[in-house]
Amino acid sequence: MFYVYILKSSKDNKCYIGSTRDLKNRLRLHQEGKIYSTKSRRPLVLVYYEAYRVEQDARLREKNLKNYGQGVTNLYKRLSKSLDMRKVQGE
Repeated sequence: MFYVYILKSSKDNKCYIGSTRDLKNRLRLHQEGKIYSTKSRRPLVLVYYEAYRVEQDARLREKNLKNYGQGVTNLYKRLSKSLDMRKVQGE
């Protein structure tokens, strides 16, 4: 399986969109600061992921979400409660 995922930074409240073949390992790498683009934004919370059988489908979805068009806007609206860090952290 291939995954597209969204992480939310507890530090700066921004989201990161990525894709991977091994979601569990990739999340570990993010949390350990081994991914350059999120290293300074830890801690991170996984708020969403999608699974695909074909890598090209996952990469295309990631690209579309990163373009910040209507697709990501609608997804963020759908995830509004999950993206509210106070709710995620149980405050």
